[in-house]
Amino acid sequence: MKNIEAYLEQLKPLHNHICPRQILGVRMGWLAAEVFHLDLPQTQKRLFTFVETDGCFADGVSVATGCRLGRRTLRLMDYGKVAATFVDTRTNAAIRVCPHRRTRERAGEYAPHEPSRWHMMLKAYQIMPDDELLCMQPVELTVSMRAIISQPNRRVICSHCGEEIINERELIRDGQVFCQACCDSAYYRT
Repeated sequence: MKNIEAYLEQLKPLHNHICPRQILGVRMGWLAAEVFHLDLPQTQKRLFTFVETDGCFADGVSVATGCRLGRRTLRLMDYGKVAATFVDTRTNAAIRVCPHRRTRERAGEYAPHEPSRWHMMLKAYQIMPDDELLCMQPVELTVSMRAIISQPNRRVICSHCGEEIINERELIRDGQVFCQACCDSAYYRT
């Protein structure tokens, strides 16, 4: 197994602490790299990741894989689950990884002398074998990677609010261009 210490050092400044979910994110990224035969953290944009929750877990995935929102290789699908789907953009092969249901319960078997359950999870998640820590299954995406990645330098203007829309995220209704906020329900109100 890889040495996790270097990854933990990168994570500390992001949260001022290390937590079990960060470890899970790192371990999931490592497993994806092993399955797809990739070196991590990636410097190319071969690996694309969907994370199913934000926070510490997503930072663990990002630090391990090199997938970033700003590089457009990381996408948040906020399902409130500690899970991630990793896509090899060369082959379109995809795997979804999540913790085993009994991972928390089994942490005590790997770190029985830690002072609290939280500390047991923190230590155990670093040393548990992949097959006891994580569940992995091949998946088929229901969204097109081409649509997610989109065309660079494409810009249009929303016919309702007048704001610029990039990355082919516009919607066309009755021949007019709209941003998603004007066409669907927005997360904000003006």
